[in-house]
Amino acid sequence: MAVGSMDMASTSQYGGKITTFVVLSCITAGMGGVIFGYDIGVSGGVTSMDSFLKKFFPEVYRRMLEDKDISNYCKFDSQLLTAFTSSLYIAGLISSIFASRFTEAFGRKRSMLFGGAAFVAGAALGGAAVNLFMIIFARVLLGVGLGFANQSVPLYLSEMAPSKYRGAFSNSFQLLVGIGALIANFINYGAEKIRDGWGWRISIALAAVPASLLTLGALFLPETPNSLIQQGKDPQKVSALLTKIRGIENVDQELEDIIKASDASKEVKHPFKKILERRYRPQLVMAFLIPFFQQVTGINVIAFYNPILLRTIGMAESASLLSSVMTGVIGTISTFISMILVDRFGRRILFLAGGVQMFISQVIVGTIVATQLQDQGSVSKDYAYLMIVFICVYVAGFGWSWGPLGWLVPSEIFPLEIRSAGQSINVAVNFLFTSVVAQTFLAMLCHMKSGLFFFFAGWLAVMTVFVYLFLPETKNVPIEKIDLVWKDHWFWKRIVANEEKF
Repeated sequence: MAVGSMDMASTSQYGGKITTFVVLSCITAGMGGVIFGYDIGVSGGVTSMDSFLKKFFPEVYRRMLEDKDISNYCKFDSQLLTAFTSSLYIAGLISSIFASRFTEAFGRKRSMLFGGAAFVAGAALGGAAVNLFMIIFARVLLGVGLGFANQSVPLYLSEMAPSKYRGAFSNSFQLLVGIGALIANFINYGAEKIRDGWGWRISIALAAVPASLLTLGALFLPETPNSLIQQGKDPQKVSALLTKIRGIENVDQELEDIIKASDASKEVKHPFKKILERRYRPQLVMAFLIPFFQQVTGINVIAFYNPILLRTIGMAESASLLSSVMTGVIGTISTFISMILVDRFGRRILFLAGGVQMFISQVIVGTIVATQLQDQGSVSKDYAYLMIVFICVYVAGFGWSWGPLGWLVPSEIFPLEIRSAGQSINVAVNFLFTSVVAQTFLAMLCHMKSGLFFFFAGWLAVMTVFVYLFLPETKNVPIEKIDLVWKDHWFWKRIVANEEKF
């Protein structure tokens, strides 16, 4: 058997259409993705605005303008500046642990409602901030919101979608992340031009718009059938809802499998202990490694610090923000392409093609920086444009591979009895390494210089080989039968095929 392949004859798909009911529900839930992307875009934009730096990080602003002896690579090296970005993800890491229990006990819908409300509060406080404490505390509130939203939204999308189109629906989360980042980049570009220097307040406060849409929309969203059965609701009522969701009359097989999965999950009193069992070893490994690999692609270096990075090579404030708009457009388009391709060609081929594309781009960008950017001075205009081109190529590769699939695959590989625990681990690891990258990047850039790009390129090579060898294809496999892919995989079947012996 080929590496990662599976005999699809061993599984069956349920029926189901793409109904208006499902589309509207998933768009509303997907506002959680817009929130996530908007914050990523805003973080990178406002930290490159002179007015924002002058108010909250005056030492960085002074060093950028007045210190002619400091290395280009170290102009923005500030632990306080990186704390502004990473504090959100540390809060998200902690809150995601509590969000797992909350989502399992009270449902995906209420978890989204709570997350949206926390984000609204954080956006309002951030927009009104007058000192560093207020702006950091606002970031913590935003992190709590994201911890709950990122726990519940991917689960909601994967459980609501028909199995045949689950990849496209789940990838819509990353598409909406890209749209949120793109909107933030446009707003940053316009806000920077406000002469009185309060444009950063607009950028931060407008995060309340998608957060309000999620909060209000969650009041009217249906709960997923999987969650309702897990909460002990009447199967007849769930059957009626499932019929409405799928747009067909015969949903008996899917409902039966959901009930079986729920019965199995109710026997599990300690899901975090359960996931440590040998039979769940593949899912546990993926819950750790997929979000880890997603972060060490280096994408959040581009997302958080692209404007700062471009200012490091000598571009003006406005030009660096405009370049971020360009990369945002590229990322959004490529994620949309992924939605079209993922259920046709599968997850693995997109992972592998995107990994190779990003590896080549990182090496080329690193080479340009190594040969053209010295401690003083700037990169020539031609090389700066070439660097932007390959950053866009890199972002496109991420947009149709590790960006959406880094959320899709973990959301679909866990059986119901460990689904909330598995997703919690996935989100927590994602937040952990997002905060690590955010907190350390500027210091790493200062000390490693161009070597930083080759550092991420090395990880891209590792993760591409890992996917080729160890990640099975999950295309078109019903979420209730996803455990079959591990029993059919050349490596994992040695661990899970005979789990009854352990």
